This record gives sequence, C-alpha cells and structure tokens, in this order.
Amino acid sequence: MALITLPVVAPVVAKAIGVSTTYAGIYVGVVYLAAMFSSVLGGAAVKRFGAMRLSQCCLVLAAIGLVLCAIPHPLSMAIGALFIGTGYGPVTPASSHLLIKTTPPERMSLVFSLKQTGVPLGGVLAGLLVPQFERLMGWQWAFVLVAAFCLLCAYAVNPLSPALDGDRDPTVRPSLIKSLVNPVKLVWSHKALRILACVSFLFAITQLSLTTYLVTFLFEDIGWALVAAGVALAVTQAAGVGARIVWGWMADNWLGSGYMLMVVAGLLALSAAAMPFFTPETPHVWLYLNLMLLGATAIGWNGVYLAEVARQAPKGQASVATGGTLGFTFFGVLCGPPLFGVAAANLQSYGLSYGLLILPAALILVLLWSSRHRWRRFSA
Repeated sequence: MALITLPVVAPVVAKAIGVSTTYAGIYVGVVYLAAMFSSVLGGAAVKRFGAMRLSQCCLVLAAIGLVLCAIPHPLSMAIGALFIGTGYGPVTPASSHLLIKTTPPERMSLVFSLKQTGVPLGGVLAGLLVPQFERLMGWQWAFVLVAAFCLLCAYAVNPLSPALDGDRDPTVRPSLIKSLVNPVKLVWSHKALRILACVSFLFAITQLSLTTYLVTFLFEDIGWALVAAGVALAVTQAAGVGARIVWGWMADNWLGSGYMLMVVAGLLALSAAAMPFFTPETPHVWLYLNLMLLGATAIGWNGVYLAEVARQAPKGQASVATGGTLGFTFFGVLCGPPLFGVAAANLQSYGLSYGLLILPAALILVLLWSSRHRWRRFSA
C-alpha cells in the first residue's frame, strides 16, 4: 500500500509539483532501485535480526518515506522513494524464511500464494482509500495517514517477535559486499534458480507497468474520474489476490509450478494484446473483464514463483535464494515503468504501451518451455 500510494494519485501529485504523469515511472524505478539492493541484503539481515524484527523495521522505513513524499518537491519525493524501497525489499526474504520451516512441500505453492496476497491487497486498499483520502483532506495528508497505518502495523505485530525470531543469531555480522554478492552468486550457480530469476525480471516489468500507470491510463486516455480509476485499480488488484490463491492451488494439485507459470504468461499476453483497442466508448464491463484478467496474470504469478524458488534452493538457503532472485525481480521493476513511460510518451498512448507487454510475456513462455524438463508436473 505504501508503494502504490503515490501512483494511485499520480495525476494530482504531478500537477501539484509541475511535472508530467510519466514521471511516476521514475518514482517507482527509484523505489525498486533501493528495494533491489535491500532485498539481496535481506537474507543476512534475517539471520542477524530475525524475520519479524526486520519486518517491523521495514514498516518504519516505509512510513518515513511516505512522510517525505508528502513534501511537494521532487528531491524530497526521491529521498522518500529510497526509504520506501529500502523497507520494501527485505520483507519477502523474511517471510520466506518463516514459511519454509513450517510448510509441507505438497502445499508450498498454495501457502506462499496466500502469503503473497498481501501485495495486491495493499493495492486494493490504496486504490479504494487513497483517492478518497485525497478528496477529503488533500494528497499530502493522505500520504501521512498511510504512514500512520504502517507504524500501527509495526506496533501491532511486536508481540510476535520473541516467538518467531528465536532462530536469529546476534553474532552474525553481515558483510555488505558478501551480503550483496553471495545471494546473486547462489542464484547464478543453479540453472533452475537462474531461469526463475530471469522469468521474475520479465514478470516484474509487466506487474509494475500495470499498477504504476493504470490510473493514469484510465484518467487520461479513457476519461474516467480519479476515484473511478482508483476503484478499477482496486478491482485489478483484487483479481490478483484471488488468482494468487487459484494459481497456487492449481500448481500444487495439477500442473506444477513451471507449467502453471507458462499458462499465466500466455493469458497475460492475451490480455495485454487487447489493451490498445479500448476507447472512451468501450462498455465498462469489457474493460473491467480484461483488467481482471490482466491483474490475475501480471499480479498473480508471485506466489507460485516464490514457492518454486524455495523448493529449488539448497537446504537452509531459502531466504538467501529468495533475496538473490528478488534482486532480478526488482531490476525488472527498475527498468519496466520508466521504459513504459518513455513508450507512452513517444506513442502518445498508454493503451498502446500496454500492448507492448506481449513481448516480456512471450519471452517468459520461451524460457520456461525451453527448460520444461526441470519443472515437475506435480509439486507434491
């Protein structure tokens, strides 16, 4: 929710500081630049501080970043984006560390998918609430209110830390260079992890391009009001929530993770191909249906992917492997929204830019199909 707070009111913020809405991609790129590094450091930080304590620190960093973003100046927003990204990166390695210890192998895709519903649920909250907050109190106080939510959450989970952080090792002294290099080295030395890292890079391009620019696409190209566009973003994110659970169940009980990701990529290509054909005259129901499919695929892939990373990781290295692969994921996010913004500026159409997401979807299919012998049809 903290990450998507600015993009969901991007037209208002851009007008307030006198920049183009395409700069929302730069903001997201800065967030994920910080997240890319902090996620790779996450594995060592989990061992040192404990997964829950680290997650609390991440929430505090996100709150600080939101308050800085409430200052209407590009520099303070850039610094705020760095704080939000630094807090965003280590959360997934921390949660993978907790889940890999307690999840039966035959339920791994479903459990990881359930955990990952937190990401699009945060998007649902942002899409429904932030435009309303902006209308009632202005965008700056809306940012401050979301920051307060982050701090409240950090305080609420404090009693869980003693029980869940019992395996932390205070003697661990993370080395900055080793903490950055070792996770990436681990991923690149295992072919299955290397392929998954590249797949996540491409999926991340599509996911953040969707969430960063959807409100702007509906506001500027389709002519919807800001609140209505926010509701559409919430519906898209909600589709991602449901899809993460469905894809996880199907991966565990039917297809296996690799083949499930192929199906998701194929459906993603179809929904992206339809986007350039929507106009202000298009019945809303058709646009909503396509956005739900786009959300189910561009947002719904993460749980299945993370479960397969944990499954392919060497024993005891799930958090390190997750952090290493997420470095590639966040690099995709770093590249995707700015490139999408450049494409939209040159094509003068956000819809046509969404159509270009066929390209990363096709590359995902090629990567997974060419390595199909590595993916078990059933994960149990």
